[in-house]
Amino acid sequence: MPDAFIILFFVVLVAAIATHFVPAGFFEVALNPDTNKKELVAGSFQFANDYQGVPLFAEHGGVGFLNFAFEGMVSGSKWGSAIGVMMFIILTGGAFGIIMQTKAIDNGILSLIDKTKQLELLFIPLLFLLFSAGGAIFGMGEESIAFCIVLLPLMRALGYDGVVTVLVTYVSTQIGFAASWMNPFSVAIAQGIADIPIMSGMNFRIIMWVLFTAVGIIFTMHYAAKIKRDPKLSVCPDSSPIADVSTLEKIQFNRTDAVVLSAFLLGIIWVVWGVIARGYYIPELASQFFTIGVVVGIIAIVSKRLTINQVADAFKKGAQELLPAAMIVGMAKGIVIILGGDQADQASVLNTLLYYTGNVLGDLPETVSAVCMYLFQSVFNFFIASGSGQAALTMPIMAPLSDILGLPRQIAVLAFQLGDGFTNIIIPTSAALIGCLGVCKVDWFVWAKFIWRFMLLLTALSIATIILAVMINFS
Repeated sequence: MPDAFIILFFVVLVAAIATHFVPAGFFEVALNPDTNKKELVAGSFQFANDYQGVPLFAEHGGVGFLNFAFEGMVSGSKWGSAIGVMMFIILTGGAFGIIMQTKAIDNGILSLIDKTKQLELLFIPLLFLLFSAGGAIFGMGEESIAFCIVLLPLMRALGYDGVVTVLVTYVSTQIGFAASWMNPFSVAIAQGIADIPIMSGMNFRIIMWVLFTAVGIIFTMHYAAKIKRDPKLSVCPDSSPIADVSTLEKIQFNRTDAVVLSAFLLGIIWVVWGVIARGYYIPELASQFFTIGVVVGIIAIVSKRLTINQVADAFKKGAQELLPAAMIVGMAKGIVIILGGDQADQASVLNTLLYYTGNVLGDLPETVSAVCMYLFQSVFNFFIASGSGQAALTMPIMAPLSDILGLPRQIAVLAFQLGDGFTNIIIPTSAALIGCLGVCKVDWFVWAKFIWRFMLLLTALSIATIILAVMINFS
């Protein structure tokens, strides 16, 4: 597969060419006295007479095809447009870089593994729940690779195989990622772009997370119990351990780990309180996560876990790892700019595309339209596996489309997160999945043959969730 930036470049190229063939249009908007927000006037779409397609290169601040990257990255304000979202991703990535560098989360998980490995009835459910919570709270994903390295020999010693290891570590994080109520790198960004309160709809999403996590645990326990009874039923019986089980015996969860995790937990509570009680948005959230990183860094320095320079390096490394995702967000905004912008009352090709898409889907029942949005996000994730990148690419289209279809924007976000998260479990373009499969010596084709039925179950549950959201007017 081509790199996400290559795919993005050709999407922009198609968008630029489209501006020379697709006429621009606009809607009339009116202020809704109930919500105090501008909304589209039904049936008000009309074409513009003086719109011209974008040039190859524009001067004096104009917009051309070759200007898309810079214009996209500097567009908007700190309150949620491209530059605000980009800085949010980078700062939050840096903060989590410090937290992960302290190894407190790793030591906590490994300590739990060590304490529960003899309690086999609780061992797998507890680990699955823990990793799922990690995916839901701070977008855990790539970290699963390291845990696969540690867990695989233990799983083999307990009579399980590499598939169980991938299920407990990676699949659980993606279930948490997809059903999250606060993941800063997917739900928070999507809600920010859709211009709805961050972490709104939390109660519905927490129930959804519990349901999907329970389904994942049951599926994993069923397979694990089956191969423990008869190892010949394993889909990858030749997978072998690559490390010594004694690794766990070297892990000691000490007071510093407890203090760091306590500070992290209090920080997450502060974030949730700020959003619910104070209406915090992306600028405040970025500052909150940065503060959490600073506090954890100070604890690590005082306890001699890290030096000052190591804290700084951890922050830079965490930010560096998320820089590509931040750049995709900026460049994705460039597509919207190339198409004429996302203002409903200003002439743009995007408005024309929304109008005709709305006409096609508008003849369908609302539930069918919402399911179509979910299916589109699922397919799109094959090409752009980054949650924040997909949010930046699709939400500027899906959010106003939901307005045209008479659906709450919250449902557009729900369709995005379910479509984006669950497909990461099977798509070969997910680097984290391929990494975990490689560590556990499970061929991707073997994995796809094993997991497709579970994917169908998740898809069916996702569609049922979206239909329920439409029925209760989830907003």
